[in-house]
Amino acid sequence: MAMRSNLLIAIDQRVRSWQVTQAEAARRLGITQPRLNDLLRGRITNFSLDTLINLASQAGLTVRLDIAEAA
Repeated sequence: MAMRSNLLIAIDQRVRSWQVTQAEAARRLGITQPRLNDLLRGRITNFSLDTLINLASQAGLTVRLDIAEAA
């Protein structure tokens, strides 16, 4: 859940930085405006990790995964 949350926040910040309408932002991301509205309202359960990674890529973000030994 933390990974999805971090991705959702990063995408939200990127979209808001564009200062465009939701319709234009949705077009840039390749999704519908209602779907973008779900994202901007933080409805994280509506988005899989794969979907958020794809949206981050569409938004021009790079996603990295760090794996470490458990403490």
